[in-house]
Order: sequence, then C-alpha cells, then structure tokens
Amino acid sequence: MKLRSLFGSLLLACSVQAAPELPRLEVRGQATQLIVDGRPYLVRGGEIANTASSDLEYMKTSVWPNMARLNLNTVLVAVAWAWIEPEEGRFDFTLVDQLLAGAREHDLRIMFLWFGSWKNSVSSFVPTWVKHDQARFPRVRLASGDSIEILSPFSTAARDADTRAYVKFMEHLREVDPQHTVVMIQMQNEVGVLGDSRDRGDAANTAFAASVPAELMAALQRNEATLSPALLRLWTAAGKKTRGTWTEIFGDSPATDELFMAWHYARYMHHMTAAGKAVLPLPVFTNTWIVQPEDKRPGDYPSGGPQPLSLDVWKAGAPAIDLNCPDIYLPNFDEHVAAFHRSDNPLFVPESRGDRAGVANAFYAIGAHAAIGYSPFGIDNTARLVGLRPPPGTPAPTDLENLPLARAYAVLRDQSAFILEHQSAGTLRAAWLNRDKPAQDIKLGNHTLHVELRRNSRDQSFMSDTGYALIAALGPDEFLVTATDVQITFSPATPGDPIDGIADAETGTFRDGRWTATRKMSGDDIMLNYHLAEQAAAHQSGAGLRFGPDGPTSQRVTLYRYR
Repeated sequence: MKLRSLFGSLLLACSVQAAPELPRLEVRGQATQLIVDGRPYLVRGGEIANTASSDLEYMKTSVWPNMARLNLNTVLVAVAWAWIEPEEGRFDFTLVDQLLAGAREHDLRIMFLWFGSWKNSVSSFVPTWVKHDQARFPRVRLASGDSIEILSPFSTAARDADTRAYVKFMEHLREVDPQHTVVMIQMQNEVGVLGDSRDRGDAANTAFAASVPAELMAALQRNEATLSPALLRLWTAAGKKTRGTWTEIFGDSPATDELFMAWHYARYMHHMTAAGKAVLPLPVFTNTWIVQPEDKRPGDYPSGGPQPLSLDVWKAGAPAIDLNCPDIYLPNFDEHVAAFHRSDNPLFVPESRGDRAGVANAFYAIGAHAAIGYSPFGIDNTARLVGLRPPPGTPAPTDLENLPLARAYAVLRDQSAFILEHQSAGTLRAAWLNRDKPAQDIKLGNHTLHVELRRNSRDQSFMSDTGYALIAALGPDEFLVTATDVQITFSPATPGDPIDGIADAETGTFRDGRWTATRKMSGDDIMLNYHLAEQAAAHQSGAGLRFGPDGPTSQRVTLYRYR
C-alpha cells in the first residue's frame, strides 16, 4: 500500500510538473510581456470578422489555413453570449470546442473576444431572452426619454446574467483547454453610450446625484502625480475637492458624464472579469473605440469607454482588467499608442489595419512601446491586407505568403526571441514615418540615429511615402536594424571625434534565433549622399544604411568615429 501510494504521488507530481503554465503578464526588465508556456510570447495576431467564428465550415476552409499562411501565431475570435446560452440556463459549447480544435490543427493560439452585454456599444450579441425582457434587463435611456438597444450598466440583473454565462464559459475552457490554446480574453468590445453623454434612466440619475465613490476619490488622491492631464485639469478646475457629487468633483460638462459612465462600465466589467479569473485567471483586456476627428462630444463616440481621459477611472474601477487597449485606424497611430501606453497599462493593439501601413504600425508599437503584439481586424477578408477598406467585389489576393503582413510576420516570427530580449533590456527602439513625419532622431547607445524616408542618393528630392524601422542596440557602437523604405545616418552622442563612419555593415537573416550574414555592405551599398564637402561641414560621412520597399529586411552595422 505504501509503495502504491508513493507511486501514485510520483505520477501526480509528474503530471502537475508537465502541465503547461497558465498564460500570464509579467514584468521582465523594462517591459511587461505575455508569458506563454513559460516563455515570453510576441503576438502576431489577426482578428476575424465579428460573426465569422459562428460559421464553422467557413472557418475550416477559408480562415484557419489562411491564418497559418499569413504567419500568424494568434487569432482573435469572437464568442457571443447568445451563441452559448440560447435559452436561459442551457449552455452549448459545441462552437467553442470546434474553434479550439481548428486552432490546434493549425498550431495557432486564440484570444477569445467575449461579446456579451456590449459590442461596439450596442447590445446586439445578447441572447433573445435578454432582448425580450426589458423590465428585467433595462436599456440606456437618452435625454429625450427614448431608450436605445444598449443594456444599462446600472442593471444588476444584466450584469449577473452576463457574469453567469461568462463564468460557465471560463469553466468550460478550464476543462477542455489544459494546453492553453487560449492565451488572453477580451472583455466586451468598445463599450459606452452612443447618442448621449450618459445614461438618463432612473437608476443612473440616482447614481449621478450621489457622491463620487470613495474608492475612486482615494485613487485620485493616491495617484495625483500620474493622473492623465485632462482628468487632472477637470478635477483642479472644480476645486480639487476630496468628496462631493460628480458635478462637484469634476464640474458640469459632458466630460463629467463620460467619467461617470466610465466608472460604472468599469465596475460592471470588473465584476465579470474577477468572477472569471476566480475560475481561470487568464489575462483580460478591453478594446476602445477611440475619439474620431469628427466627434464633437461624448456620445458621438461611446461615452464611458476607457479613453485617455478616463484610463485612471478604469484602473481604479476595474483592477481585474489587465490591459485597456486602443482600436486605431486613424493616421496618427503614434499619438494614440502613446496615449494608451502607460506604466500601469502595457500596450497591445487588438484592432488596426493590416496593409502596408499596418505593418509599420506593428513594428512601431513593438519597438517604441514594448507592445506585447499587434492584430489587424477583418483578416479573414484578405483584400483588407492590400487596402484598408476595399470596395465590395475587390478580388482577394491568392499569393498570401507575399503580402506585406505575411512577410513582416515571418520576420517577427524569426526575430521574436531577439525582440523580446531587447524589449526587456530597454535596448529596442522604432521609427514610424510618412510624408507628414518624414524623419525621426533616436538616441541609442553612444549614437543618435537619424531615420528618414528613403531618398535617391543622386536626387535628394525623391522620397518614399511611408517607412519604418525597428532598431536594437547590440552594444554602444553596434546596431541591428530591420526596416522598409528608410535610410539611416549616424552622429556621435557622446564626447569625442565628431563624425560617425561605418566600420562594418552586412545584410542577413535570423535562422533558429541566430543572426546569419548574407552579404557584406560597402561602396554604393552604403553611400547615401555624394556631396561630400557639404556632408563633412555637417559632420557627416555621407554613408549610412538604406532599406528599400521590398522589406522588411535586416542589416547589422558597427560604427567608428573620426575627425
């Protein structure tokens, strides 16, 4: 009996030890990284259309095989409350199981998007039994008195029903996904009130007239030094009171309404997230519909979502949510990722574009903001990988492996370990360029790298339209650059001889995580400007690195200095 008991204990210990680690977020050096199977993981993602995942035949024939051809490692896939609980209390996870099987067959990971109470603000993915019962599940009411098809976040019944379904979903994942095909969960999608700056229902009006919750006031006071400038301005302009109603604390404006809704959406979603994590503690993120140029006030965009104005409110109200993430299609991508990337909010871009400009976005987010990854939307429609919003009937490309995203993801796949190591070490930078922002200076190691859109060495008036560069410092005078359509010159950033020259340069690739040189670069390969007298007067050698439009490609360079 003792031997049998000991043998059983050893088997149990071995099985526990062999089980894959649960995916998690972890601070490593200067970056917060997603850890999968015990190792840092760089998300090469893609989100499929909202309802594509409900069509299993379409997934089998048109989605899963293409995702592998595009060099993704992670697919963002919707699962709707209505699909798993068509009748109250009766759950069906057949669809979930088939989605997991499809991903595993193609060696892909999944991020499930929980479309529960809200998707793009509206409550269109809730079960029909919820839609029919407005007395039990009240809607948001506008100032006009009209209600709209948005479940009120002040409805405890809606919150509890959504939570029960979500917990059942997480319990099912815990049972059927011991290998952790699922690496993260998105909670709802682009929440907030459309058509008004806040809910005007009876429960909402009562809450608005009450004091700002003590938990939020404590967080404001505790984190005053790091509050977003817009939030701090509102609080300060109203007298920086430590207690009072919403208008007494933040003033009487639509921005106050937005903060009020942010708190209540955050509390609703924190309740759901915490309950799900008690069952299966996967990382959880949100997706924000960011303010558009034509938007004049909250309600033109979803009022109450985690915007830069309200991120501090969301952090205080929903601590169980790990990341609040932006949905970015606007051209000023760099400004928006900067607004969302904070010390308490690591960056992930779950929805953006997947064409050539999207590739630049991905490299910039990963290099400049230590993003855990990038994911363009609608990736099952491969025409979107050529242009942002292709007209109906646009033929889908068939040579998927040579699309810009596929080529870029292949490079990120081969360089993932290298990139993640340099994210952690703080030795990774990136440039993101277009005609409105044609150049950028980056200080790294002992040098300043001047990155600009690619020009013709004989005709400096020629300039490419877009470009990007991912730059890692291998040492104080040595760099590895992966880029497209840029050129880079160097200047000393420390005392000494005033001119940087290229001691050695080579092209190459990563294979099995190691750099393999393919060609030595010199002469015409590295000469960017032959006006040498002008270059010498500007303390430049005329040499640098040039990257063409057929990228991303990589070059390794070592510098020396002279006078």
